[in-house]
Amino acid sequence: MQRHKTSSFIKRRRVCNVFSADMTDSERTEGRLLQFLWDGLRGWQSLLSSPFFPVLFSLTVYLGCCFPYVCLDLLCPRLALVRRYKIQPQSKVTWPVAWRCMLKILRNHVCFVFPLSLVHWYWSPPVCPPQAPEMLSVVQDVLACLLLFDTQYFLWHLLHHKVAWLYQFFHKEHHLYTATFSLATEDTSVWEMLSLSFFATLNPALLNCHPLTKMLFFITNIYLSVEAHSGYEFPWSPHRLVPLGLYGGSRHHDLHHLKFKVNYAPYFTHWDRLCGSLHRGGTQKK
Repeated sequence: MQRHKTSSFIKRRRVCNVFSADMTDSERTEGRLLQFLWDGLRGWQSLLSSPFFPVLFSLTVYLGCCFPYVCLDLLCPRLALVRRYKIQPQSKVTWPVAWRCMLKILRNHVCFVFPLSLVHWYWSPPVCPPQAPEMLSVVQDVLACLLLFDTQYFLWHLLHHKVAWLYQFFHKEHHLYTATFSLATEDTSVWEMLSLSFFATLNPALLNCHPLTKMLFFITNIYLSVEAHSGYEFPWSPHRLVPLGLYGGSRHHDLHHLKFKVNYAPYFTHWDRLCGSLHRGGTQKK
């Protein structure tokens, strides 16, 4: 009897050890992937430490996220398949409009973002630690930064719609179009661009995020912002992948541009739901 109990205990112990080893291997694999990525980036440390890097990084990621949607906008008048997924199929994006947005984005980055990046680089030189962050830490920090940014943007956005002179002088420029398109994401006043850039930079600093986590947050934040302004709704769009209607996405923000006094939050829906400004209706004008 005693021998049987001992044998059962040993078997259970072996099973536990197997699961423990599997979890450790999984964690080690994730750690190795992040470390491999971070080591590769650190190989470009001279670029990462350059005062030009924030502007180049921001422009590259932004234009890279916009490019597929710009191609769709150009194909939309010719292909019914593309129009099928456009939220407001009657709207068209022309070359003059696209170039105007492009020139404005380039001007804002060169004339305003770069000087401020230079000041930030001087007072807080970038640090590249040898160790990469843990995967769980990256996911938690990126989500926390997104939730913080969503709250800050909601309050900022609501204030600029409720106070007439703030809207007139600072936010009206972004509402030039009632149908959203990707390049209009940063078609804003200088004040709005700098305010939102400040929030996006502040949150990773408040949470003391690893430099790799900061980069992944910036990429995620820019992509989600462009996707929200894209004017397209696909089966794989983020708001279709997040359950319970917790995420708004492109249709959510397109309705804000069309109906004006609804859907102030950029990404998630909880603040609009709590404040009674959530709207999920169609996008056809009344």
